[in-house]
Amino acid sequence: MNRKVRLNGSNEIGRSVEKSLDEYFRKLDGEPAHNVYEMVIGHVERALLASIMERASQNQTHAADMLGMNRNTLRAKLAKYRLL
Repeated sequence: MNRKVRLNGSNEIGRSVEKSLDEYFRKLDGEPAHNVYEMVIGHVERALLASIMERASQNQTHAADMLGMNRNTLRAKLAKYRLL
């Protein structure tokens, strides 16, 4: 049986990203932002992969299944973020 787990009954991850972006823009102090999408996706994706790999005891097949992606795709992403 597949069940979706809700984090504390809400979107905690989304709120964390919003809070981090608020801090990022505050620190820019009016300077223009560049490549925000790439920056956020890169940081979130790297953290996600590192966490899942730890939970999967470094088993790439298990991690790929947890993430819902192909193992080769996972390996490419792990190499991109130097997590191999």
